[in-house]
Amino acid sequence: MSSSLTLSTGDKLPSVGLGLWKVDPSEAPSLIQSAVDAGYRHFDCACDYGNEDAVGEGLQAIFDSGAVSRSDVWLTSKLWNTYHAAEHVRPALERTLRDLRVDALDLYLIHFPIAQQFVPFETRYPPGWFTDPDAAEPKIEPAKVPIQETWRAMESLVREGLVRNIGFSNFNCSLIRDVLSYAEIRPSVLQIESHPYLTQEKLVRYCQQEDIAVTAFSPLGAPSYVGIGMAEKEESVMNLPEIKAIAESHGRSPAQVVLRWGVQRGTAIVPKTSKPERLKENISLFDFELTNQEMQTIASLNRNRRFNDPGVFCEEAFNTFFPIYE
Repeated sequence: MSSSLTLSTGDKLPSVGLGLWKVDPSEAPSLIQSAVDAGYRHFDCACDYGNEDAVGEGLQAIFDSGAVSRSDVWLTSKLWNTYHAAEHVRPALERTLRDLRVDALDLYLIHFPIAQQFVPFETRYPPGWFTDPDAAEPKIEPAKVPIQETWRAMESLVREGLVRNIGFSNFNCSLIRDVLSYAEIRPSVLQIESHPYLTQEKLVRYCQQEDIAVTAFSPLGAPSYVGIGMAEKEESVMNLPEIKAIAESHGRSPAQVVLRWGVQRGTAIVPKTSKPERLKENISLFDFELTNQEMQTIASLNRNRRFNDPGVFCEEAFNTFFPIYE
């Protein structure tokens, strides 16, 4: 199978990217270099990750060295919740471009279908979830900004040549259908949490029907969340006997089997690791193939287990009940 997905715009999204959530800024420049050496050409960034300036340092180094050119690298970033109002979308993107040291993005996503009160750049960047973390009882404060207003501003970024593709993250079928009803520039990509415990088959199928590519974040599931108290170690799908048996039959690691399932079902994936040996392992997925039965076995592991759920973590960490999924 191809190692890229062809988007509705004709652009090719590499099927495996490096997720940069939770990457320490001090490690980011060298990680970018190691990832390029391992073959990565797709980097998944976001304002909220708090490391775009460090990622930009790494990108500038690889471009300056001639190891790769800008046109060889796919860069995704995401619009944070506090910048949904039309007048804030372009300044937010411009800050990301400055931090990443590039003139344009390949893909810009609305990070969550959540509009929050604006926090000025000079007050705090990235702004995070609290409007005022120093308040007596800090909370998430929503803003009354319709998605249509944000989408119109995103479309302007494409017309101005600052972004090649636009899309969204953490949206459901109904929200996507709503955007499609007025979009003048159609969404190219939806990014969602997806792994064998959260297969999201209806949502993936609907996007494929509408020619919207799907990128799966946290494609290995629980390991991304154990360290931050949002999952238990025993929830790792890679410990399951079904996964171990398939891995053994192919002479691959359980992680490679889970990641191969992700790309073979037609989604792009953005696993995160800071370990050089894992970088190579996570991208070495195109010289073996799972059988139809193995694909079905892995899909049948679905438990609708969502690790990244604002309806849970916003209340636990940010004193605000803020569900976006039923």
